[in-house]
Amino acid sequence: MSTRDRRVRTGLPVLLWVPAAVALALVVLPVVGLVARSDLSSLPARISSPGAVAALGLSLRTAALSTVLCLLLGGPLAVVLARSRVPGVRVLRAVVLLPLVLPPVVGGLALLYLLGRGGLLGSHLPGVRIPYTTAAVVIAQVFVAMPFLVVGLEGALRTAGERYEAVAATLGARPWTVFRRVTVPLVLPALGSGLVLSFARALGEFGATITFAGSLEGVTRTLPLQVYLLAETDVDGAVALSLLLVVVAVAVIAVARPRALRGQR
Repeated sequence: MSTRDRRVRTGLPVLLWVPAAVALALVVLPVVGLVARSDLSSLPARISSPGAVAALGLSLRTAALSTVLCLLLGGPLAVVLARSRVPGVRVLRAVVLLPLVLPPVVGGLALLYLLGRGGLLGSHLPGVRIPYTTAAVVIAQVFVAMPFLVVGLEGALRTAGERYEAVAATLGARPWTVFRRVTVPLVLPALGSGLVLSFARALGEFGATITFAGSLEGVTRTLPLQVYLLAETDVDGAVALSLLLVVVAVAVIAVARPRALRGQR
């Protein structure tokens, strides 16, 4: 069979190109609209304003800390969901996925009535104030971002199977050694993708943050909240910060997962 015949046989169906083009347009054209609406001459001054710099710095710090917490908490949770045989794992999996389908505002209310002064746990923490603090921003971001890591990592663990871990166990390796030397290397690509998604989701978090943490400048006002406030009084400023958020998100993906941009695993 010639090379041309192989290309013909393995080519994509023509019908796939139309919905693919529409999907691409839905992602790209809104960003193009932002660029067309922005005043490029005043863009440097707007994104370097004290409020914008403070909001960006807070967003980056809290998103980075949230990503670390997602790794430390969500990683073990994904392993437990993928490898454990305890009853009720399916129910636990559904609960973990709940933040993906809940409106972020509902998640913020749930956190408020859990950790607020009159909440289920907050009422038993005298002298500890969590809502409307930077810690509340991090908790809200972890709440909405951690499922992205758990879902991707659990799927990778299930796809990889347990045969390599079983072989290591039969050779006398202890459970922790099997996890560290076999399980973790198997899922490193999925772990990297999950961390990038978690960071990006935390960076763009809005609804749960404004409900649970409020919008205090320098304390809880992240870049998405700054964009929301400016949209009511300074549209050009909101557009400029929106473009800044887009650039930061693209830069994060490019730095953290450069192979994804080249279509490699």
